[in-house]
Amino acid sequence: MKTSFARPSAELMRGFAVFPTPDISDQLNRLYAVNPGIRCLTSDRHRVCGPACTVKVFPGDNLMVHKALDVIEPGDVIIVDAGGSEMNAVLGDLISTKARHRGAAGFVIDGLVRDLQTIQELGDFPVFARGTTPIGPLHRGPGEINFPICCGGVVVNPGDIVVGDAMGVVIVPQGIAEELLMRLREYEAANATYFESVKKGNFSNAWVDNILVELECPMVRDASVTVTTPVADVPAAAAVEAPAVTPLPVV
Repeated sequence: MKTSFARPSAELMRGFAVFPTPDISDQLNRLYAVNPGIRCLTSDRHRVCGPACTVKVFPGDNLMVHKALDVIEPGDVIIVDAGGSEMNAVLGDLISTKARHRGAAGFVIDGLVRDLQTIQELGDFPVFARGTTPIGPLHRGPGEINFPICCGGVVVNPGDIVVGDAMGVVIVPQGIAEELLMRLREYEAANATYFESVKKGNFSNAWVDNILVELECPMVRDASVTVTTPVADVPAAAAVEAPAVTPLPVV
């Protein structure tokens, strides 16, 4: 168990808090979204963003989840690798209430929870998990706190940024967080005009034809007509093209 780890700055946390998970995933080359089986169970309106306090438990045991409450700082997201186990819940209403009092931003569980209704009654405490069961956890160990874990197929290190909303959970490696936030802001600015034009119905799909031309994709306009390749010269003089923003290389 490690009782401390390097956390991103509060300013960095505030920066990521405004972006939806699909935008973050796009700029991470779609590589750091956890398995969609892990979803927000408490409310479609709940959102979480904070540094990861990582916990690894033996499937069905939550002794180290309890101990993590003595390690976290306000704003931390407790993210638990329970191996996706369907044996026992590793989270319930009592530990959720305690975590809320300790300032945890929420839980992400690669496993099951119980007492969902009373957790939801906390009102503003997001919990992401694979589902529910009435079967409670054991308290025997073993386990680890603040070592690398795997949650929903994604490696998570202590201090990585966890962002979750109604669409899922993404993990931002701490080492690339500043550059990624800059790229997200560039993406938002570059697409603002395009999004407004799409809302008004003013857009062109010429970019699709350009890709099909590059792929030399044949296009059959009629069964009796010879197969041709698409022509990218689509008349759309007034239409707005989607700006291209290169995703962040992941190293």
